[in-house]
Amino acid sequence: MTNSAPAVLGRVEPRLWTPPLRDLTDRNASFGYELIDFARAIGWPLDPWQRWLAIHIGELLPDGRPRFRIALILVARQNGKSLFCRILTLYWMFVETVPIVFGINSTRDTAKASWKEVIKMAESIELLARELPARHINKQIGEEEFWNSLGSSYLFGAPNSRAGRSRTIDRAIIDELRQHKNRDAWDALIPTMNAVPDAQAVIITNEGDDSAVVLHELGDAAQAFIETGEGDPRLGLFSWSAPPGSDPTDVEALAYANPDLNRRALQLDALLGQATQAKRAGGETLARFRIEMMCQRVDTLDPAIDPDAWKAAGSPEPVNLAEYRTRLCLCLDVSLNGEHATLVAAATIDGITHVEVVQRWQGFGCTAAVRAELPAIMKRLRPAQFGWFPAGPAAGIAASLRAKGSRSWAGRTKVAELTGDTPAVCMGLAEQVITGQVQHPDDDMLNAHVSQTQKLRHGDAWVYTRRGSAPIDGTYAMAGAVHLARTVKVRPPLELA
Repeated sequence: MTNSAPAVLGRVEPRLWTPPLRDLTDRNASFGYELIDFARAIGWPLDPWQRWLAIHIGELLPDGRPRFRIALILVARQNGKSLFCRILTLYWMFVETVPIVFGINSTRDTAKASWKEVIKMAESIELLARELPARHINKQIGEEEFWNSLGSSYLFGAPNSRAGRSRTIDRAIIDELRQHKNRDAWDALIPTMNAVPDAQAVIITNEGDDSAVVLHELGDAAQAFIETGEGDPRLGLFSWSAPPGSDPTDVEALAYANPDLNRRALQLDALLGQATQAKRAGGETLARFRIEMMCQRVDTLDPAIDPDAWKAAGSPEPVNLAEYRTRLCLCLDVSLNGEHATLVAAATIDGITHVEVVQRWQGFGCTAAVRAELPAIMKRLRPAQFGWFPAGPAAGIAASLRAKGSRSWAGRTKVAELTGDTPAVCMGLAEQVITGQVQHPDDDMLNAHVSQTQKLRHGDAWVYTRRGSAPIDGTYAMAGAVHLARTVKVRPPLELA
């Protein structure tokens, strides 16, 4: 794939979308055609992707109501999404003349800025300005309102638990839903539309990290309907996004997420320059580029282990580590709340360190089960080394085992306390994953723990930390096992008498 392809244009159709129930080539099947005509009449013709979107979110049921009560649109930055929202708002006010249009954004200030832009546009267009009474704006803080002589008003609010409350909302614009960290604004605004038979909320945003709880809940539900046909047929998803796992400098991937690419102001060379810089920087810089310019879901902004490299390291046919007991190493770790524990095995074979989850325990009081079951596991596997992090939450379990006279539970296994090596262990695993020296069995629990693991920096070094309350003991246990496996002296086989 070449990185210099000026002829590449952004994709008009999204990568993923909810299929229509009607033939949308029929102008009577969608209000989108009327929206397109309106945009042209006011001197702001829609771009190709905006025309496609207008027709699809404008799909009508046979009784004339919008098919989608909620339309979720994902598209990268600088592709004209805010302009589309302004034109749609004016269409609702001056053509459909609905009583109330309500807008929210990532903050009250950005919502107010959008409100001002709509007013500015309406006042500057003669066709619309003649429908404005002499007084058509209320600028009083907390009561801001813009209205026309057709009986339609546009209001905005902060993204909080008071958004739209005590009103009946006919249409809603929600910009940058990815910034909503809880359901407060959503639970305040959306129920205000329940009594309106033809209500519609249009949400336009780019992707977010795992804190974008409402966005991901909606997106997952809409995608499930696309894939299975089960769920809410009036929830629509239109996702201009790069395919999962795409390289940031892949021109075709960028075209998926940026439908205006090489059409107006968004130029390929500028986008590729940002992509190259983000790829070189890695970490949070790369994560933000993926979110904002590739419209990809990112679990953490500063991932400790590169997500793409980790995915590439998965193997559907893992090595049977039981066959390599003389070099097998185990490491145990426990979550901070003590409600999850993981035992991971690793062995280096022909320069590649293979890992496997031996056992996991979860639930309140699971550490008692770890103490009870670990000796039998050690006796069965007879690893060359067993380790833990004495400064971490596993110290209590390991210390109690260590106190069992002469370490009878460990047998011939060397017991290693990973003291003072934590940054080297953590950073070492990350480097080995990137360079392809680690292979894992694509275990769901291990994948989840890795995706939740971020960097906690100490100067130029760093260790692992978690995002939110999710456990990451699997990541720590794996890092310790890999470290031991790469440094262990292979134990000679046991000679039988």
